[in-house]
Amino acid sequence: MSGRRNIIVLIVTTWAFTICFAVWMMFGVIGIPLRRELQLDSTQFGLLTATPILTGSLFRLPLGLWTDRVGGRILMTLLLVLCAVPLWFAADATAFWQFLLLGLALGLVGASFSVGTPYVARFFPPERRGLAMGVFGAGTVGAALNMFVAPSLMNAYGWQAVPRTYATALLLTAAIFWLLSAPDPGAGKAGGSLRQQLAVMRDRRVWKYCQYYSIVFGGFTALSVWMPQYFVSEYGFSVTQAALLAASFSLPGGLLRSVGGALSDRFGAHEVTWWVLWVAWIALFLLSYPHTDFAIRTVDGTRSFTIALSPWLFCGLLFIVGIAFAFGMASTFKYIGMDFPQDIGAVSGLVGMVGGLGGFLLPIMFGRLLDWLGFNSSIFMLLYGIVAVSLMLSYLTEVRRAPVMGETVEPLATRP
Repeated sequence: MSGRRNIIVLIVTTWAFTICFAVWMMFGVIGIPLRRELQLDSTQFGLLTATPILTGSLFRLPLGLWTDRVGGRILMTLLLVLCAVPLWFAADATAFWQFLLLGLALGLVGASFSVGTPYVARFFPPERRGLAMGVFGAGTVGAALNMFVAPSLMNAYGWQAVPRTYATALLLTAAIFWLLSAPDPGAGKAGGSLRQQLAVMRDRRVWKYCQYYSIVFGGFTALSVWMPQYFVSEYGFSVTQAALLAASFSLPGGLLRSVGGALSDRFGAHEVTWWVLWVAWIALFLLSYPHTDFAIRTVDGTRSFTIALSPWLFCGLLFIVGIAFAFGMASTFKYIGMDFPQDIGAVSGLVGMVGGLGGFLLPIMFGRLLDWLGFNSSIFMLLYGIVAVSLMLSYLTEVRRAPVMGETVEPLATRP
């Protein structure tokens, strides 16, 4: 396979994933007017935005396995065509339960990641795989694309125009993808039976990578669908303004994933992941502090003070978290490509599934926390705690056993 053809496959697959991801995040924007129409509380809103993520997550593992057997070209095309059907009919829904069912159906586009990852990886040698998978993973920029496109369609034609426009985009993308992509060189070459493929899940490293990905990808997905509503509720912006500001998180989370892949190729997956977790932990601590008004008694009376993040400072910290999560998503799949080169489909499917389930559970937990505590920044407190767990896990399993910052560490076998 020529290098030029490999690049074309990478580009067209990344574009298909970008469109799929924009569709997957659709309820994050159109859910705001739907919340008013259907009179939903925060927990119900979280469930509405998370429902598509559930289906996309659960199907990541089987589609990852089927990609090894059937081939990424065939599966990606079928996925794009089939998901256009429920998406078109979403414009006619009027009840909450109807939106939930349609969300489950169209959410299958989220599983496109587990189809594209092994498909793209097989066109590149191991030393270039981190960058290639990072470029493909940059298709998560579809979350930012949704922030720009959906509000414009809503303002011009109403929210009903968004699902029908996206359904048309899926069909056009399917045609382009089929014409420009190439047959999967790994199709039909899956080693052994399904049971043998799943045997890799007994490896503890797989579950560690699942935990990492549940925060970097799950957190990215959850915040992508939640941030427009956050800006509306916390700062009083319009839906259009809120969606544009929310792009300060989702845009770097997509565009810079390829940079994270290149850094992982150069410095190693562990080093990138370790510093990603630290940066995210510090930024999330600052984002967690709620808007606080307080008064203190002084010698000449009482003075009032306010501690709060301005919208611009908030966007800056959110931008940093977006970059950190982007690098973390790339470094996690560098781990997979490095440690499980013969089982990329199965392992990436499982890791992607768990990461997606994190993206499903987090918006519901966000809504529940907001209904319980009553202040918006409680969602960042939750993420702060989860990242702290990831840091401890990384320290216990890797930092004490791997060279960091140029150190020379004795092999475990030579230690007393």
